[in-house]
Amino acid sequence: MPVSKKHRRKSSETIQEPSEKVKEQLAEAELRKLRQQFRKMVESRKSFNFRSQQKISNQHKEIKALQGEQEEIALLLGLIKSSKNLNLNEKNHMELRFLLQTKDDYDALIKSMKVLLTELDEKIVQMEKKIINQKQLCAKIQEANDPRKLQKQIHVLETRLNLVTVHFDKILTTNAKLRKEIEDLRYEKAAYDNVYQQLQRRLLMQKKTMNVAIEQSAQAYKQRLEAMARMAAMKDRQQKDICQYNLEIRELERVYAHETKLKSFLLVKLNDRLEFEEQAKKEEALKATKHRKKSKGESFESYEVAHLRLLKLTEDGNLNQLIEDFLAKEEKNFARFTYVTELNNDMEMMHKKTQRIQDEIIFLRSQQKSSHDDNHSVLREMEEKLKKTTKEADMYENNYKEISKTLEYLKNSVEKLFKKINCDATTILGHLGEMGKITNDNLPQYFAIIEKKTNDLLLLESYKRMLEMEWAETETPPPFINPFWGGSALLKPAEPIKVIPPVFGPDPFSDKLDEASFLTLMSCPRCPGWELQAFLGSQHPVSREQRIRLLREGWHLEAWFGHLYLGQLCATNLRQAEARKAVTHVLHQEPSALDRQGKGQQMRLGVLRNLTSLAPDA
Repeated sequence: MPVSKKHRRKSSETIQEPSEKVKEQLAEAELRKLRQQFRKMVESRKSFNFRSQQKISNQHKEIKALQGEQEEIALLLGLIKSSKNLNLNEKNHMELRFLLQTKDDYDALIKSMKVLLTELDEKIVQMEKKIINQKQLCAKIQEANDPRKLQKQIHVLETRLNLVTVHFDKILTTNAKLRKEIEDLRYEKAAYDNVYQQLQRRLLMQKKTMNVAIEQSAQAYKQRLEAMARMAAMKDRQQKDICQYNLEIRELERVYAHETKLKSFLLVKLNDRLEFEEQAKKEEALKATKHRKKSKGESFESYEVAHLRLLKLTEDGNLNQLIEDFLAKEEKNFARFTYVTELNNDMEMMHKKTQRIQDEIIFLRSQQKSSHDDNHSVLREMEEKLKKTTKEADMYENNYKEISKTLEYLKNSVEKLFKKINCDATTILGHLGEMGKITNDNLPQYFAIIEKKTNDLLLLESYKRMLEMEWAETETPPPFINPFWGGSALLKPAEPIKVIPPVFGPDPFSDKLDEASFLTLMSCPRCPGWELQAFLGSQHPVSREQRIRLLREGWHLEAWFGHLYLGQLCATNLRQAEARKAVTHVLHQEPSALDRQGKGQQMRLGVLRNLTSLAPDA
């Protein structure tokens, strides 16, 4: 027992030692990998720094180049706007006007002279025509009086008539031949139609067979998959059988070795018997040789009989001549046979050639018909496509005209509105290539400026009204008519409310509001940029009491949810809880396109935050 314990301790120690070595090797490998990764990261950082420096240097160069261009453009503008250049331009303008007037006078003179020249040319042409007609009349009169010329003309006309009659006869003969050919072709067409119908039937039969074959192939594929599964199972069984077979072979080899030893022992004893068997075989061989000699003698006697018969057949008794005659007859027969076979081969080749030519003629005729049909079908398709394309082109042109008209109307209306609201266009004119006109490229920029201006004006107007409500506490407030809603005049006037005046901080918008801006605000059409966040004061410095008064005044809150008004908070003497309920009702309306884009959710969250700031006990 103690010996076994010692052995176990030694084995455990031997097992622990290689495990520590393996751990050290793994740690070294990980260190190498980490060092390689660190080197790669360092190299990538260097390359990134180098690239970033290159990009920065290129950007500095571009900035310098653009600054130089800006300076050149500023110099050119200064030179153009100088007083000398303006005076020169005025002088040149006056000279150009004088030159244009003189040019117009000379152009009028040139036109009058051209008209006179054309009239003279027409008169000259008319006189030349009259002279030519008179000459022709004189020549005809002289020719009519000459009898020789008349006879020549008669002879020429007779020859022409003969030629025309001959040509007419030829045309009639060719026409008759063509009619016969057309009749033959009609008969051929009927035959080809029958053949075509037969081939079509065969094609249908072949399609049916194809479908059957496809179904059979699908079934065969399924059977193949089943067979593959069986094959896999059979392979597993085969491996097991091979293992058993190897075991059996080993047992058989052992048995075979035992039997070989027994056979070697028995062969030693059987050597005596083999000697007796060899003697018996020798005796049998002697008997066989004797039998062969007897058969050879009999064959020789038969040859002698045949020779005597041949001698009887010959008249002179010369066998060589008989053989030569026989060979000559055989050669003649062979030559005739070869000639007949060659003729048969030539006949077969001619039949094949005629069949090929007929097949080619049929194929060419079918190709010609199909090509004509294809050409007609292609022409029809092209004509239909051309009609469709022309219609589409007309539609697109009309659409383009309508869109261009609407764009021009929109540009003009934006320009008028921009001027009425007194917006600043310095940000747009600061860009390169801007000339102060509204184009398709800078339309969204003008829209953005107008939207900002309207938002600012609405905020200022709301702030002013809130101040007026604070000053007129005892007086009954007049009903507020919202410019964006026509039905707000039907609402009941708000009851007088006692409100503690708030302590206001410095307002940056109080000095900027004047009568002109207020009138433009009231005459402004419905603006979709009037956002709910501006009224609740999440983006502008408005106090909490001012927000509550905005709600009590009956402002129609409008969120930018796909240009749809979501609801109305126009009840008088609203409390904080009632305002919260109204806004939550607005927020639970159906989502618009902006909700699908993710903007409506942000707006709703902002409204909820403002409500919590309005009513902390909610």
